[in-house]
Amino acid sequence: MSDLGDLYQEVILDHNKRPRNFQKPEGANRKAEGFNPLCGDQITVYLVLEGDLIKDIGFQGSGCAISKASASMMTSAVKGKTKSEGEALFDKVHKMLTGAANGDPEELGRLAALSGVCNFPARVKCASLAWHTLRAALESKQNPVSTE
Repeated sequence: MSDLGDLYQEVILDHNKRPRNFQKPEGANRKAEGFNPLCGDQITVYLVLEGDLIKDIGFQGSGCAISKASASMMTSAVKGKTKSEGEALFDKVHKMLTGAANGDPEELGRLAALSGVCNFPARVKCASLAWHTLRAALESKQNPVSTE
């Protein structure tokens, strides 16, 4: 594996073992639930929105290493961003995960560690679950998100 591939794997393993923002933030005023029936991943994303700002974000749930790492990395990436910045990041990450665009480390930072997921089609849904659940929370959708 290349040095870059090793680094990416290390980042994913770290976020799986020590997920960031694995909590329900105090004062959460938005939430959405997501489920990946293929892998059994379940996640709830909590947001503290102040106007258009994602002031705080957290998640709870269970899932595979890719799912948990993606959720952890997502919460770190969007905390402090506006809703529109969060939506734009969703679009970039979704394109990267589905192979429609490369994961540019300059543009995506540590999120580029998820770029290799597109080589494993069965894992794309694991990595994208948290992102689709974030989008549902931003849009105040009440129905649970499913990757099916």
